[in-house]
Amino acid sequence: MYRTALVCLSVLLMPVIALAQGAPVAFGGLKHDKTLPVEVTSDQLNVDQSDGTAVFTGNVVIGQGEMRITARRVDVFYETVNGETTGRIQRMLATGDVVMVNGAEAAEGERAEYTIDTGNVVMTGQVLLTQGQNALSGERLVIDLDTGTGVMEGRVKTIFQPGTSQ
Repeated sequence: MYRTALVCLSVLLMPVIALAQGAPVAFGGLKHDKTLPVEVTSDQLNVDQSDGTAVFTGNVVIGQGEMRITARRVDVFYETVNGETTGRIQRMLATGDVVMVNGAEAAEGERAEYTIDTGNVVMTGQVLLTQGQNALSGERLVIDLDTGTGVMEGRVKTIFQPGTSQ
């Protein structure tokens, strides 16, 4: 009886042990098309043509397809060629109460950097990922939007509901 209970507990804890070791985790709902247009709205915008940046502040909402990122501030860095800004976004840095939602999955933290070309989002600062009724937390979450996979790092904790597919 104890052996059966131990085997059952081991099977249930496998995802938790894998997460604690930095193993990849499926984020199917976070799979995303990075080629879609990016829309940014905010209370204020400051543009600096000399360094190719734009700073959106106050109730910032970034939309790209089904994905939404909200934050207090978002710095947008544009591609520059030969000292000239091309108008093409390279990356966005969101800070302050950052929330990223895509489908039924949501992640929140203090900071998120989205690199458009690679389709990677790196969230840091008490990150919490929710997938339906399941939750996963840590200090750093790296998501590959092309594949819908990611890695949670830094004292990972998970809460999952038995019988769910996540």
